[in-house]
This record gives sequence, C-alpha cells and structure tokens, in this order.
Amino acid sequence: MDRNKAISIVEPFLTEERFAHTLRVSDEAEKLADMYDVNASEMVLAAIFHDYAKQRTKNELERVIQQSYLPKDLLYFHHELWHGPAASILVEQEYGINNKQIKDAIRYHTTGKPHMSKFEMVLFVADYIEPGRDFPGVDNVRNAAQESLTLATWKALQQTIQFLSGKNREIYPDTFHAYNFYTRIKNGGF
Repeated sequence: MDRNKAISIVEPFLTEERFAHTLRVSDEAEKLADMYDVNASEMVLAAIFHDYAKQRTKNELERVIQQSYLPKDLLYFHHELWHGPAASILVEQEYGINNKQIKDAIRYHTTGKPHMSKFEMVLFVADYIEPGRDFPGVDNVRNAAQESLTLATWKALQQTIQFLSGKNREIYPDTFHAYNFYTRIKNGGF
C-alpha cells in the first residue's frame, strides 16, 4: 500500500487535528528512518496508521482487545493506551496489513517495551517529537534523536513516567520495563 492510499483510508477516521498530527508523525518518522537506516516506505505506512483507532469508541476498542490475542490487562489501564494495540489488530483485519514490524510499531508506539527494534523506536520517538508537540522536555528528546535513537527512546520513556506519576496516573508495565531496559543500556549494561 502506498502513502496516498494509506492517507485516504486513515483521514476519515480522525479529527482534523489528529490527522494533521498523523501527517507530521509520518514526516518525522521518514526522516528518522533515513537517519537510522530503517525501511522508510514501511515506516511511513506504520506512522500513517499509528493513530488509526484513536477516535474509536471505548466500547469498540475494548471489543477488539477482548476478541484478540492482545493482553487483557490493557483493559485495567487508561483507555488512551488501547488505540495502538487495537490499531495493530484492525489494520490487519480491515486492510490485510500483516507485516509484523509495522504492526508491532503501531502496537507499542504509546507504551514502548523492552527490546524494541530500531523500527519500533523510530515510530515511538517520531510520535513523541513531531513538530506540533510542545511540552516541557520535548526539545531534549528532539536533540537526543539527532544523536542516538536509543537515548531519545530512553528520554521519552523517562519523561512519560515522570509526567504520568506527577498526575497520579497508572503506568502500563511495558513502559516501566522499557524504561528499566533502556536505563541499563544507557548505563553501559547488556
């Protein structure tokens, strides 16, 4: 599937603001893919579909999770986390996208996970640093992305955990595990 076809599929499912975000993520992901030697055309496809399920109802997302192989513990956490995993299922069911790296990048683009591939990290970081994002610390991650994809991933995870804990929000275990994993790498482990 090419970029234009993917855009035409995704646009009707998103608000104008979310669609603009999606296009910025796609552009950022393509730049990072080129920088870090990741398949850019597949990355663009993952980026365009990363928020495909973002505006779906909680009931629809819950149904997708319940009826799939996705971990059911997702349902114990804030529904904002559900759209990535659900989209990874829906893109295969509805459009036949069964490329594992595309589906995994979509699935983990919000939570992260330990041992992310470069492909997964590119989407994770691109979603975090796209030019429309403006929050404390985003420039630190943008700068890190120019130096090291792993460092940018670690900083994004660190800031996400700080933000969520500061809001007294639960944090999905994959995010903690990813943070611990990338902290060990940053500190010279593995």
